[in-house]
Amino acid sequence: MTTNPLLTDWTTPFELPPFADIDPSHFEEAFESSMDEGRREIEQIANQDAKPSFENTIIALETSGKQLTMVARTFFNLTGADTNEALQKIERDIAPKLAKHSSDMLLNAQLYDRVATLWEIRGTLGLTAEEEKVLERYQKMFQRAGAGLDEGNKARMADISQRLATLGTSFSQNVLKDEADYQLVLETEEDRAGLPDFLLAAASAAAKDRGLEGKHVITLSRSSIEPFLQFSTNRNLREEAFNAWSARGENAGDTDNRDIIAETLSLRSEKSNLLGFKNFAEFKLDDTMAKTPENVRALLTKVWTPAVSQAHEEEAKLEAMALSCGENHKIQAWDWRFYSEKVRKAEHDLDEAELKPYLQLDSIIQAAFDTANRLFGLSFKELDGLPVYHADVRVFEALDSKGAHIGLFLGDYFARPSKRSGAWMSAFRSQHKLDGNVTPIIVNVMNFSKGAPGEAALLTFDDARTLFHEFGHGLHGLLSDVTFPMISGTSVARDFVELPSQLYEHWLAEPEVLSKFAVHYKTGEQMPSELLAKLLAAANFNKGFDTVEYTASALVDLELHLLDNPETLDVAAFEIQELEKIGMPEAITMRHRIPHFQHVFSGDGYSAGYYSYMWSEVMDADAFGAFKEAGDVFDPETAEKLLKHIYSAGGRPDPEETYIAFRGRAPKIDALLEKRGFAA
Repeated sequence: MTTNPLLTDWTTPFELPPFADIDPSHFEEAFESSMDEGRREIEQIANQDAKPSFENTIIALETSGKQLTMVARTFFNLTGADTNEALQKIERDIAPKLAKHSSDMLLNAQLYDRVATLWEIRGTLGLTAEEEKVLERYQKMFQRAGAGLDEGNKARMADISQRLATLGTSFSQNVLKDEADYQLVLETEEDRAGLPDFLLAAASAAAKDRGLEGKHVITLSRSSIEPFLQFSTNRNLREEAFNAWSARGENAGDTDNRDIIAETLSLRSEKSNLLGFKNFAEFKLDDTMAKTPENVRALLTKVWTPAVSQAHEEEAKLEAMALSCGENHKIQAWDWRFYSEKVRKAEHDLDEAELKPYLQLDSIIQAAFDTANRLFGLSFKELDGLPVYHADVRVFEALDSKGAHIGLFLGDYFARPSKRSGAWMSAFRSQHKLDGNVTPIIVNVMNFSKGAPGEAALLTFDDARTLFHEFGHGLHGLLSDVTFPMISGTSVARDFVELPSQLYEHWLAEPEVLSKFAVHYKTGEQMPSELLAKLLAAANFNKGFDTVEYTASALVDLELHLLDNPETLDVAAFEIQELEKIGMPEAITMRHRIPHFQHVFSGDGYSAGYYSYMWSEVMDADAFGAFKEAGDVFDPETAEKLLKHIYSAGGRPDPEETYIAFRGRAPKIDALLEKRGFAA
């Protein structure tokens, strides 16, 4: 018999998964074996005769299920970044089984009794602050899973969890299929009219990836379609491409997500009712910094009003620009980026085609690394020949200021049909010190367009910001310095988790970073000072549009999870109704329309929680002010406090308290409004 590589000790460098040896078929056996092992460990903890102690219950739980964690992390990183039909079939099968496995643990009465007993007597246990936080997290996790319910309701909670897992998997796979199946082939000069060389090179590379060498293809990857909408002078093709992008998840047929959404919302509502909450939004927000739907709506509304006002001003400028170009039509969603690019050129003498040659991928990666070096003393050494899941993946060893290993960083930067859209950070292994010093293996996944063969990959400024954002998440994982896996790295409140990533974006726009790393990909010359000045002066250009498309999505997400009878939901009608209610400008669409809103429906990570980016932005805008006030954006004393209280602390401290410990006070929303160019 062939040994299953997922069930052996990994002797690879840094104990990376042995990707080359793993076949999709290995996962089925590995999951079953790992779940069996996990069940035995849980039964042993739950049924032991010894009285509950922190060590025999909480530490035992923290050290259980190691094999399943390794298998699951490897599997789900692959299904997100490089999937195939075999993996997707396994994913559909395993999702409800994993949900059942989790429910069996969290609804185990004997196990919950042990945790609850420890929680009741926590003051007598002599726990450290970190240990008490971990105990609190376990107590909440069991309660919010339904451990305190009667047997009938516990069984129903388990059924709901399994069904939600199936629905989330189907939702995600449907969106990926819609994205992968669509391609706009540019056959003629008229089709390619207006497109700059960098976009034609990327479209050529995309065509080659899809077996259409010699042609040009626009895909539904954001790094492909957004510049197409910016530059294409063929309005009919812009409309076709935009409508395909907008309609992901609601094309009638096997990939239509609308019934999945209604059932998901209904089950979430039922789950929250069983736990004593009026609706899912109240349940979800109870365990966040925001606490209540009212607090979320108050923040979003405060930003929404000036954003809409500014967006209407922006739209008027676009209409004037269209008229000056001899176009007498109303601005539509597929026109916004096109005329916006022309207005930006007119107002700031700045266009993407001029800017992009100075934003090569390798240079922006180095800029992110250098920023981490100047703030935290980190360095990154690229390693060749290590096992990776795709040839495009790059591996870097992260070293501290003394040259000691602190973790591995994997960068997976290019779009491909096997990868879901968007950008994210994940971990193959999280940091902890419970049984030795376990160092993290962190991955950033992007969807940038490749350059032509032999040419550098060039980024838009938004792409570069995305890279810095995800690297901020990556640093949150790499710099984690906690004992327990439960609170490692990004395991923090959902509306706090975006603080390290959004804060890190600020350094990209600093002149001393851009002047060093924004260099021409052919000549190596620095970005001219006048171009740099124009870029920074245009920082808040189109910010009304940007804020409206995001905030509309966050408001709609909140309202979806406040519904009383979501099982009868007509998704399309609801979306129209809610956007009319808030006064959504007709020429702008939600950043994520409901049928492809993966943050909310591919799992429940950001469900009733898409507002989190804005909540965290209040903090990140205010937090960067600490460096500005110090007179140095790399001020060592401020950076040390940032490391201690934000990047290395994981979920150990209370989010509000640790922010105040860093900043000296609570955050002020004025900094957010100023950052976005809105009057406070």
